[in-house]
Amino acid sequence: MGSGHPLQIDGIGGGNPLTSKVAIVGPSQQPGADIDYLFAQVNVEQALVDTAPNCGNMLAAVGPFAIEQGLIAASDPETCLTILNVNTGKRIEAIVQTPGGAVSYEGDTAIAGVPGTAAPVRLAFLDAAGSKTGKLLPTEALRDQVQGIAVTHFDMAVAAVLAAAESFGKTGHEAPAELDADRDFMTRLESLRLEAGRLMGLGDVTNMVIPKPILLAPPTEGATITARYFMPHACHTAVAITGAVCIASACCTPGTVASDLAVLPEPDEHGRRMLVIEHPSGRTPVEIEQDPDTGEIRRVSVIRTARRLFDGFVHIRDKVA
Repeated sequence: MGSGHPLQIDGIGGGNPLTSKVAIVGPSQQPGADIDYLFAQVNVEQALVDTAPNCGNMLAAVGPFAIEQGLIAASDPETCLTILNVNTGKRIEAIVQTPGGAVSYEGDTAIAGVPGTAAPVRLAFLDAAGSKTGKLLPTEALRDQVQGIAVTHFDMAVAAVLAAAESFGKTGHEAPAELDADRDFMTRLESLRLEAGRLMGLGDVTNMVIPKPILLAPPTEGATITARYFMPHACHTAVAITGAVCIASACCTPGTVASDLAVLPEPDEHGRRMLVIEHPSGRTPVEIEQDPDTGEIRRVSVIRTARRLFDGFVHIRDKVA
C-alpha cells in the first residue's frame, strides 16, 4: 500500500485513511458462515497495519468479490451470504444483486458522500455487540466521566467513545477540515481516546484505530442525530458504516449520551425503526430491530454500494525497508 509516505507513492494506497485499506477474503472455516473476511487498516504516514477493527465500507465489496471469484455460487435474482469478520468474530448477512446468476453493479441506489449510483448491497449485522471488548457496554456503565466529560463507552460493530459535541465547545455541525485544523481540540480528543481505551480494557491504544471518538449533537429536521466520526486522528467526511451501526444502536439504548440527544421514531410492532444519521456529506439511514419486550438489539441493517474497479497484480520490492 506504500505506507510510510503521505502520498503512498510506492504502493496503491490513496494517501488517505479512507482509501488505505485491505480486505483479505476466503472460504469460511467456521460453521454458520460462508466467507471469512479479514480487514486491515493501513496507516498512511507510518508503516503500521491495524487489524483490530472491522470496516463496513470494505465489507460491502466482500460479497460481490466472493461471488465473482467463485468462492460462493450465485442465485437468481439475489444472492444471500453470511460473512464472518475475522477481526471481531462477528457475522454479517449480505444480499447482493445477481440477476441471471451474475453480479450486477448497475442501479439507482445513491450513497451520501459517494459519487454516482449503483446496485444496492444490503448488509445486516447479526451479532455486532461486543465486537472487540466482548460487551456492549465495556465499562458496564451507560455513561462515565472521563477528564471531566460525560461519555458513553459503546461497542457495537466498532468500539467507540461517544460524547456530546458541546462538551468540547463544538456544535457538532462543523466541517471536518475545521475540526482537524483545531489542534488544541484534536490533542484533547486524542487524550480522551487514550484514556477511554484503557477504561474499555483495550490497553494502550496509541497505535490502534480503536476506540473511535464520536461527537454527537441534536439533529436538524428529519434526522435522528448529528455525528462527527473520527478515524481516529481525522474527522470522517461522512460516517463509517460500523460507526453508523454503533451510533444508531446507542441512540436506541436509554441512558447513553446518544439517547439523550436523539430524536427517535417509534418502532413498529416487530420492534423495527429507521434512524437517520446526519453527517458532513449528508444522511445515512440505519434500520434497528429490537426485541419489543427486552429491548435487545437483534440486527442492524444498512444499504451500501460497491463497484469492481480493476484486476491485476501488485509488484512488491525484493527488499522492503
